[in-house]
Amino acid sequence: MECDLLLGDVHSLKEKRSVVRPVVAELRRRFEVSVAETGHLDLHRRAAVGVGVVAADRAHVVDVLDAVERAVARRPELDLLSTRRGLRHSEDD
Repeated sequence: MECDLLLGDVHSLKEKRSVVRPVVAELRRRFEVSVAETGHLDLHRRAAVGVGVVAADRAHVVDVLDAVERAVARRPELDLLSTRRGLRHSEDD
C-alpha cells in the first residue's frame, strides 16, 4: 500500500523528515510491517509512504493494511490524501 500524504506547517526538507520519520517508525513498530518513505522526496509538504505486508492469508493482509490506513489517517500533523493498494500472490508473474 502507498499512502499519499499532505504535511502540515512544514517549510523545509529537514522539517519534513522530522514529521515523516516518527510516522514510519510507529507503523513499523506497531504493526510489524515493512515501511519507508517512497515518494515526493523533493517536496516539502508532500510525502508518500509505502507499506508492505507478507502473510499466508489474504484476509490478514487486508486487516493489517486497514489498521495501518486508519492509524495514518488519525495523525493530526498530516492529511491522508489517498491510498493505493496492490496485492501480489506467489503464483503471480
